[in-house]
Amino acid sequence: MDKTYQPHEIERAWYEKWEQKNYFAPSGQGDAYSIMIPPPNVTGSLHMGHAFQDSIMDSLIRHQRMLGKNTLWQAGTDHAGIATQMLVERKLAAEEGKSRHDLGRDAFIERIWEWKEESGGTITRQLRRMGASLDWSRERFTMDEGFYKAVQEVFVRLYDDKLIYRGKRLVNWDCKLHTAISDLEVENKDQSGHLWHFRYPLANGALTAEGKHYIVVATTRPETMLGDSAVAVNPKDKRYQNLVGQYIDLPLVGRRIPIIADDYVDAEFGTGCVKITPAHDFNDYEVGKRHQLPMFNILDHNGAVLSRAEVFNSDGTANGDLDDRLPEQYHSLDRFEARKLIISEFEAAGLLEKIDDHALKVPYGDRSGTVIEPLLTDQWFVAVADLAKPAIAAVEQGDIQFVPKQYENMYFAWMRDLQDWCISRQLWWGHRIPAWYDDCGNVYVARTEAEARSKYQLSHDLALTQDNDVLDTWFSSALWTFGTLGWPEQTPELKTFHPSSVLVTGFDIIFFWVARMIMFTLKFTGEVPFKTVYVHGLVRDQDGQKMSKSKGNVLDPLDLIDGIELETLVAKRTGNMMQPQLAKKIEEQTRRHFPEGISAYGTDALRFTFLSLASTGRDIKFDMNRMEGYRNFCNKLWNAARYVLMNTENQDCGIQGEAVELTLPDRWILSRLQETEQQIAKHFADYRFDLLANALYEFVWNEYCDWYLELSKPVLWDENAPAERLRGTRRTLVQVLETILRLAHPLMPYITEEIWQRVAPLAGQQGDTIMLQAYPLADESLIDPAANADIEWLKGVMLAIRNIRGEMNIGPGKTIRILLRNADQEDLRRLETTRTLLLKLAKLEEIQVLATGADAPMAATGLLGNMEILVPMAGLIDKEAELARLAKELDKLNKEIARLDGKLSNAGFVSKAPAEVVAKEREKLAEMQSAYTRLSEQQAEIARI
Repeated sequence: MDKTYQPHEIERAWYEKWEQKNYFAPSGQGDAYSIMIPPPNVTGSLHMGHAFQDSIMDSLIRHQRMLGKNTLWQAGTDHAGIATQMLVERKLAAEEGKSRHDLGRDAFIERIWEWKEESGGTITRQLRRMGASLDWSRERFTMDEGFYKAVQEVFVRLYDDKLIYRGKRLVNWDCKLHTAISDLEVENKDQSGHLWHFRYPLANGALTAEGKHYIVVATTRPETMLGDSAVAVNPKDKRYQNLVGQYIDLPLVGRRIPIIADDYVDAEFGTGCVKITPAHDFNDYEVGKRHQLPMFNILDHNGAVLSRAEVFNSDGTANGDLDDRLPEQYHSLDRFEARKLIISEFEAAGLLEKIDDHALKVPYGDRSGTVIEPLLTDQWFVAVADLAKPAIAAVEQGDIQFVPKQYENMYFAWMRDLQDWCISRQLWWGHRIPAWYDDCGNVYVARTEAEARSKYQLSHDLALTQDNDVLDTWFSSALWTFGTLGWPEQTPELKTFHPSSVLVTGFDIIFFWVARMIMFTLKFTGEVPFKTVYVHGLVRDQDGQKMSKSKGNVLDPLDLIDGIELETLVAKRTGNMMQPQLAKKIEEQTRRHFPEGISAYGTDALRFTFLSLASTGRDIKFDMNRMEGYRNFCNKLWNAARYVLMNTENQDCGIQGEAVELTLPDRWILSRLQETEQQIAKHFADYRFDLLANALYEFVWNEYCDWYLELSKPVLWDENAPAERLRGTRRTLVQVLETILRLAHPLMPYITEEIWQRVAPLAGQQGDTIMLQAYPLADESLIDPAANADIEWLKGVMLAIRNIRGEMNIGPGKTIRILLRNADQEDLRRLETTRTLLLKLAKLEEIQVLATGADAPMAATGLLGNMEILVPMAGLIDKEAELARLAKELDKLNKEIARLDGKLSNAGFVSKAPAEVVAKEREKLAEMQSAYTRLSEQQAEIARI
């Protein structure tokens, strides 16, 4: 083996070999275990959330594969309707100066397929870099032919069951992309805005309780007043009770609208009067339905004012009786220009009461960056009430378990307050809705036009046009667990791997994806889609901040794996930034945090870092220092393997059943290995990857490397050691290391495979790859409490000696003698059992046992239970030189303590400096005072010699 671990030299080679050998495919043997990857967007590239999530899934699937299960980790990507269409549109505009409309629908979709074939595999290549053992031979795409068939089947069946309908309802409308979008695609941003207070004149001479001929309403969106249908007050608000049932003459428009009473109104907020615009506000829409108010849509799909309002009844049917006129000066005016004009006209008419500053949340489209408009449009909806009932029951009855369990409450809260789901999108890329219209607007839903004619008995000469809309991406991804396995055909894969075993997902899409998968899967297969939902947190930076480009704290997992130079990192983070000041700030932050760029850590260190932080359900703070520590862990494992190989290759390791003698350290490490295997099995079952990683780390670093390898040296280096003893220690060395590699493989696949190839033959293991070996399970017969206790005693003695050496500045290579006082019979037994080890490893020339209470020379003392461990000082140190050194150290500390004490006694510093700076200075002072006390005690001890 090379002297140093070089991850990049082995990672690509091993992954290519694994994939070529088809190791990731189901074995066909054992009980089924399956995970369906949450399909990343085909336009996407790997970010920290993907890397975190996929490290968890790969660990689970590798673990179960090694347990002998028939495993499937289903690969696939999502067609990502809006994102993909936008990307290809931009590419088309930049390269050819054309829009999709210049090409036409069919030609544009063909361009998207071309892009997908050429460039749509970025994230799947990056998943391979993470070591993800997905079955790529079964990779699916939510627009592939089989999936398209499944989506059509679901739509048609739901429509035939009267669970899908078309209607005019309020949706989130993106005025730039010209499509409805889901709540998940809306980003609510905190902004400083205004609250405009408008006077609305009362009709028919009515007066308020204060004798005013108007009431005042407040709004953050003045432009919507053109579509007001009513003014609402709280029914218990005594100020306006006499006005309920009266009317308002709507300024600028001249429309007469009623004053209604509704509990939605907060009497304590503003004036207690709220304008109701059902066609342009979601809350108002619900109020409008309760009071059967008409809906006046005043905006077109661009967000510009119409020449005439579109008027509908509260059930969405057209209303031809009400006046639909809008003031001429607003025709075709953008909504925000209309806002300015409305405010100025209210002010000119003396109807602007006042303007208050107001903090508000403004909805933006996460793709377009434009303000989202609630808009009445014709859309397709899923009626979810009947679908929700069995989905709720499945979790209540325990057919689906959430981990951690508290996320069931979030699930229930959403599922018990569902609104019908808008599933249509006004895009070209996606699953086109299988519905056809005749010239009269009649709709015919079927899988194909031919089927529609047959199903509805239509004549062949009746002209039909397919619906232009496509389905929401979440609609097709709701079929993911069964659609990927060949449904609606009853395939062997569907029978074998469905329901899937676990879904690994973030809490933010429990409603958008998890709940919908449960509803659809139960409806169409009669089964739950998965038995467990493991909910993980979000990856944040080390300060707990959300990672974002605008904050300059985004980390690219591939940069952590491969490394990146500082200048390249700066360019990557600030490139294409339109705000020079922000770019400069981010550049400064990057240079401060990564003055030398990011060094290469390798995939295994990154994966282990993620897993060590993965406590259930909580957001994780990604700390580069921890990643540094886990790279060191990889190096530690590598160096341990080199030591083992140097002492076992071409040696008799007793793998043919030869007689062996196991030393106390051999029995102890085998015992601790079994206990570690028990811990790891429990942590895998509980999805506690953080505890799992910690248990593995502690055993490998502290027990195997730091203790057992050292304890093996007295045997291996003893020329007079019996062959059976040498054989036993060599066999233990290689067998424990080989077991460690199998234990660690699901978490750290590359380094474990590389080392295993060298170690496995020495340990008597056969096979081409570690990933198909049996996962270690504890053998309780090897757990040896007595050996555990004896080695803990030995460790206690050695640690006491090390501490004394450190405190008294005695070099580790200097031979010393120790005295044991107050030792009981068990201490004496353990001393005789471990004397040889202690003499060699602790560099002792003698171990002398003193009678209880016997006098001893001046000595440094350590304690192990009641037993004293004494190291006589005489002759070990140059007393005068050591006293002089300590005096110099104490003087230096004294000066620094005085400086810090003076600084912290300065009221000006304490009051003006940031709290964290003051706290850090106080911490530094406490550390120095503690060090001063320790050195003073040491000085006194030496002076007494």
